[in-house]
Order: sequence, then structure tokens, then C-alpha cells
Amino acid sequence: MSESGRSASLRFALILLACLPWITSAAASRSVPARGSVEVAFSPADDPELLLIEVIGAARSSVRVHAYVFTSRAIAGALVRAHRRGIVVEVLADAQMNARGRGNAIPALLAAGIPVALETDYAAAHNKVLIIDPEEAGCTVVTGSYNFTWSARNRNAENVLVLRENCPLVAIYLENWHRHRAAATAVERLP
Repeated sequence: MSESGRSASLRFALILLACLPWITSAAASRSVPARGSVEVAFSPADDPELLLIEVIGAARSSVRVHAYVFTSRAIAGALVRAHRRGIVVEVLADAQMNARGRGNAIPALLAAGIPVALETDYAAAHNKVLIIDPEEAGCTVVTGSYNFTWSARNRNAENVLVLRENCPLVAIYLENWHRHRAAATAVERLP
């Protein structure tokens, strides 16, 4: 290789090294091995709400919720029942979409003593996630496009994935939930 070729290669290597922190952080993602089982439901053809109620009903230690819109009284009822049987239930929700008490299921959660926090750091806290029993063998994460609403169940084309017994995956979702919870604002009532 010529002197100019080595010089160009060295400059490229130095530029690459200077950009490495940015490249690493910009492309940050995690990969976990596939394991456990996957269950899928689509609305309105299937009944994702019933599936979510069953998953919540099977919880043994904790349910953490990440919701964009939360108007489903049936899902709220399942969370209240879980809370009453001693399951730790905690809810994070988008502040703007859940600011009003009217038509919202969050007041029922608050009335039952379930901790609720609202996220304000984003244009939309658009997560739709349930994290069930992350420290147990039956660890489960539920995700997809499905909002916890009547429209999602009856009018929209939505999907739900229930991923069971992949505890490394559930741990990643739990870590993300805790990061969001640390920046959210706890509420005791909605206006």
C-alpha cells in the first residue's frame, strides 16, 4: 500500500473511532434468544381484551402496565381484582390521553389504591405493554398495537402478542418500564 493509501486508511480509522460512541448509542438495541411461547390475537376478529383479562388473572406476583389510552373498564376491573388478591399492580399512562377522568378507567384504579403515574416527557407515551411476574418462571410480556379501549376491541384492526417464559426479554421490558416510571408523575386523582 502506498504512503497516501496508508494515510487515507489511518484517517478513516480515526474518523470511525471518533464516531464509534455515536454509532453504538444510535444503534443500541438488545437481542435475546427466542424461547417460551407466543400467543397472538387480532381485533376485532379475536377477543384481545378477554386474552388480556386472562393474562392479568393468571398473575402471581406483579402486573406493571404501560398504556397510551385506558378506557376499558373490563381491563381496569381485572387489574383491581389482581390488586385485591395481593398482586402488586402499577400503571404508567400517557398524560395527555388520560388527563380527564370522564370516560377514563384510571379513576377506578386510583380508587382501588393502585399506583398510577402519568408520562409527560413525550409527545405521545405510546406504549401498550403488560409485564407480568418478571421474577418468576412464568414471566410474561404482552405488547402490540392494542390500546386498552372499547374501540380497539370492537372497531379497530389491532394486534396483541403474549410472550411467555422468555425472562431475559421480560427483564428488558421491566427495565424500560422502570426508566419511564422514574420520569413520570404520580397522581392521586384526575381533574
